[in-house]
Amino acid sequence: MKAPQDIIIKPVITEKSMDELQEGKYTFKVAKDANKTEIKKAVEALFGVEVAKVNTLNVNGKEKRMGRFVGKTSSWKKAIVTLTEDSKAIEFFEGMV
Repeated sequence: MKAPQDIIIKPVITEKSMDELQEGKYTFKVAKDANKTEIKKAVEALFGVEVAKVNTLNVNGKEKRMGRFVGKTSSWKKAIVTLTEDSKAIEFFEGMV
């Protein structure tokens, strides 16, 4: 099994993800080969919270142009983690609300 730091790559900070903080939903960029149970255990280990459910989705890369050159951004996996109602909030997101 991989370390929790290898599964949770970074938080996703967008307007939509900040609006979902009031509902106890936190959004993370995760490893492409991680499944829901691994993500749940990693979040609980890293932040000391209780996870109710995990929703995952694959984000496809977009085609980008720079003049006449065409490239593609990489695809990645996003996880939306919902905490239980009696769980404490994740401290990293405290000042952003």
